[in-house]
Amino acid sequence: MAGQSLKGIQRLKAAFFNSVEGLKAAWKNEEAFRQESVLMILAFPLGLWLGEGAVEQILLIGSVMLIVIVELLNSAIEATVDRIGLERHELSGRAKDVASAAILVTCSLAGLAWILIAHEHYPIF
Repeated sequence: MAGQSLKGIQRLKAAFFNSVEGLKAAWKNEEAFRQESVLMILAFPLGLWLGEGAVEQILLIGSVMLIVIVELLNSAIEATVDRIGLERHELSGRAKDVASAAILVTCSLAGLAWILIAHEHYPIF
């Protein structure tokens, strides 16, 4: 279908395969993504065990998944900035720093969720 945009199932299929390629690229090129993906894999069963009920479980698991999501967006921003040019520029640095700050805030949110829920069930401090 040269020149035509995909529609329906074909568009969904293409979007899925593009997403898989994006995950492969992130795994291959981004150490932080690999580390956070491993954390997510470990957090999944722990969140199911620690959380009492679906809401707590999704807060625990979802907060760690959100770290991975934000890392993917950060990697996309970094790749775009680097594609534009590798020379130092204030706006390029700001874009990368702000994207990195988004990861920090997301990690803080996840940490807070885990600490508060864990403390509610296991008050050790």
